[in-house]
Amino acid sequence: MSRTPTALAVLAAVALAAGGCSAGSLGTTDDSGGGKVTLSFLVDNGPETVKIAERLGKDFTAANPDVTIKVDTRPQGTDGDNIIKTRLATGDMSDLFMYNSGSLFQAMAPQKNLVPLSDQPFAGRLDQNFATSVTAGGKVYGVPFGGFGSGGIMYNRDVYRRLALQVPKTWDEFMANNAKIKAAGVDPVIQTYQETWTSQLFILADYYNVEAVSPGWGEKYTRNQAKYATTPAALAGFEHLQQVHDAGYLNKDFASAKLADGLRYLAQGKGAQYPILSGTVSQLIADNPGAQDKIGLFAIPGTDAARNGLTVWAPNGTYIPVTTTGAKLDAAKKFLAFIASPEGCTAQAAATAPSGPFAVKGCTLPASVPQVAKDMQAYIDRPGGSGLALEFLSPVKGPALEQICVEVGSGIRKAADGAKLYDEDVKKQAQQLGLEGW
Repeated sequence: MSRTPTALAVLAAVALAAGGCSAGSLGTTDDSGGGKVTLSFLVDNGPETVKIAERLGKDFTAANPDVTIKVDTRPQGTDGDNIIKTRLATGDMSDLFMYNSGSLFQAMAPQKNLVPLSDQPFAGRLDQNFATSVTAGGKVYGVPFGGFGSGGIMYNRDVYRRLALQVPKTWDEFMANNAKIKAAGVDPVIQTYQETWTSQLFILADYYNVEAVSPGWGEKYTRNQAKYATTPAALAGFEHLQQVHDAGYLNKDFASAKLADGLRYLAQGKGAQYPILSGTVSQLIADNPGAQDKIGLFAIPGTDAARNGLTVWAPNGTYIPVTTTGAKLDAAKKFLAFIASPEGCTAQAAATAPSGPFAVKGCTLPASVPQVAKDMQAYIDRPGGSGLALEFLSPVKGPALEQICVEVGSGIRKAADGAKLYDEDVKKQAQQLGLEGW
């Protein structure tokens, strides 16, 4: 899913102030004596990001008084991406920095620009999904900053209890639930196509099921050896969009409703289920007080109940550039070991309420987290119960997917035609990336 940049300059200014830095203070520095080290830590300027970074630095320094963590900030979105690329290319990167995992991590040329961490004891504490998202050439290069997100179906637990429904593990069970929900006078499936990005979840969050049936599909897709239209498991996401529309299971205003509307319908029980990103739970709770324990989440159901699992979005990573050397490198590795520990998870949870599970073994969520996060944790804890979204395994994603999903989900275009159109849509981007086979 594309990231939404923070556009207001005032937020950047607040974040800079909170980080105790200025636009010209992004270099690395050493204290002059006493064996003390100061590490510059570059993060994006999101207020919550800055809070987490500062709390990590504070708690680490409390246990390691000879090391000071100085938080610096950069913009989010494309501007931030360009800063990362430029500073790596010029050898002017901070001692540590936070940035994306997955395909954007690969775009940093990690084997050239980053310090490998596979030989560090803390590498064994990383969740496998996260480790995969920060691995290049068989080596791990980062530790998680924040927790997992997921794509799935948020559901109103009160509606499910009232109708004596069970969380579905297959698509047939899901459709059977929908029939009962509609008969009870509740909209079974909420869609909010006025904000077109929300239309993609039946495709993007279904990738666990694609990989379960066709292991390694993402690699073949990247090499132009697999297509949505000709892979039944991948085509299924488009078919799901068509099926819930054709069955009359959507809210009547699906074409004009926005995200806030969908979350409100879900919280009020006007709609029972909403395919959406788990990260929207913070808006759900803020806009609908009391919804924290009322709304749960389950994975997009596939065809086999025994292979039911959740598609997850890995957290950002924290990395060390190869320009960090000597005492700074030793201190930086020590700081990453702290981040990838239960103590580091506790520090992050103290800074801001987690919205998803941590990617470090041995970390536990506070009891106060929303039910959505607790439901996600159950999938993470189960061996084989979760898998990465396609964007962490392949850089190929066409720009027209949102619009194609809206058309299929609105009955304008059939699922098979939508899949074929999307297969054509990704060609130009793949060619621009210079990928082999395109």
